[in-house]
Amino acid sequence: MKYVFGPVNSRRLGISQGIDLVPPKICNFNCIYCEIGATTTHTCTRKEYIPLPELLAEIDAVLADRELLAHIDVFTITASGEPTLHSGIGQVIRYLKEKSDKPVVVLTNGSLLFLPEVRQDLMAADIVIPSLDSAREESYRRINRPAACSPLAELIEGLITFRKEFSGKFWLEILLASKINDSPEDIAALVAAVEKIRPDKVQLNTVARPPLESFAKPLTQAELEGVARQLPGEVEILVDFTTRDREKFRNLSEDEIIEMLKRRPCTTNDVSEALNLDPDTTQIMLQQLAASGRIIETTHHDKRYYQTNR
Repeated sequence: MKYVFGPVNSRRLGISQGIDLVPPKICNFNCIYCEIGATTTHTCTRKEYIPLPELLAEIDAVLADRELLAHIDVFTITASGEPTLHSGIGQVIRYLKEKSDKPVVVLTNGSLLFLPEVRQDLMAADIVIPSLDSAREESYRRINRPAACSPLAELIEGLITFRKEFSGKFWLEILLASKINDSPEDIAALVAAVEKIRPDKVQLNTVARPPLESFAKPLTQAELEGVARQLPGEVEILVDFTTRDREKFRNLSEDEIIEMLKRRPCTTNDVSEALNLDPDTTQIMLQQLAASGRIIETTHHDKRYYQTNR
């Protein structure tokens, strides 16, 4: 499948069936920590980047597979860019809600929520997880490198307005990079913004996988815990995949691993946990793929990652 991937074991959502709405790398951000690569089309233009009939046909194939569907916890709408740029995202969400009782999650950078039509598109979702990495203009531009059409003031106002209108779960993700958006002034601004937005919870993150820019460095656990204590409301520090019992409910192909690695660099454990595969078998398959040149090995903070050529 071209647009539907997984299911994968998500550290925060359980067994997640991914739905990719935008090809790489169409986005209105060019984040320094992005795992996918540099933005090639920097835009705020909404349109049907992926043909909706093709996308819905792939969703139908998943829905028809009863054995697979029984193991899925959620459908997660994401993208190799920004999913709300796809003008049909509302139709996809409503289609999933009509055809399945599984929760629908949307991962977004939140920058287009100031638009009434985007907020309306997301209303049928069960969980929306937008991002706010900085509430200060200078740091916002340093970490997210937004297109000129994505001002910070509109992003924050969009989050505030959407939170008031949305009846589902609203989790706000904040990713911090060392000496980029983690100064005392940055944290104070984020605290003030979170107090206005009032999310159900904050998910605090840092640079965990090989980033787009080498200067994007992670915070330590202690530093994240210090920030978490300052933020209002419930705060969750995102960590590695939690251990789950593996169920080998399908045969895994090398192409499925390739599709996963196209979306982000992964360690052997990441692939093993996400695809419910024995760790030894995973390592063998990754080594074979690397030897054939289909993937490459990289090292980041003393961990070995596998990824496709960007």
